[in-house]
Amino acid sequence: MRFLLIHTAGAEGSVALADEAVVATEVLPGRSSSEQLVPAVRRLMDTTGWALGDLTAIAVVHGPGSFTGVRVGLSAAKGLSEASGVPLIAVSRLALVAAAAGGSEVVHAVLDAGRGEFYYGQYAGQRCVREALLSGDEVRAAVVGGMVVVCEVKVVEALIDLNPQLVTEPSAGDALPFAVERVRAGEFDDTALVDANYLRRTDAEIFAKPRMESSAR
Repeated sequence: MRFLLIHTAGAEGSVALADEAVVATEVLPGRSSSEQLVPAVRRLMDTTGWALGDLTAIAVVHGPGSFTGVRVGLSAAKGLSEASGVPLIAVSRLALVAAAAGGSEVVHAVLDAGRGEFYYGQYAGQRCVREALLSGDEVRAAVVGGMVVVCEVKVVEALIDLNPQLVTEPSAGDALPFAVERVRAGEFDDTALVDANYLRRTDAEIFAKPRMESSAR
């Protein structure tokens, strides 16, 4: 199996080529993903001598995270998939954070979403139990058992009472185990239908929140 792995949803982007392990990778510094992503893929292909048609699948981290970064990575992955006919696999960034903790126990992965809110994911091994956009108090209410895992210092500081474990921000190569599992299960995403994993609140949640706060007073 051969994979192209793309992750531009975090503070720093990266791309990688892998078979049983990562064989080549390149970091996309800062917010340069939109300009550097496709040239970086081309350089890695040239370095390894691989062609798009040699790939088993293209795996992309489709959020949550930077709106621009998510859109850039997903658009590039979908374009390459459509042009080459190589299947597409979308992986949640929260799943990568949870996996960084190791083990198979319940893990609560949390990422900063800005404005006092957090991207939250509950995982049992690699199985997603739930993902949502939550306030700090909602995260505290959701964490029952298991460990809390984060990759951003600001989240550690905001949720210090939950004793979060700080891990390194996942890179593109960290999506490899998920890609391998999905290929073995024959589970691919529809290139035309797969969307960014932005984890926005629903209209019902947005309008219900002010009413709940009002009644609490």
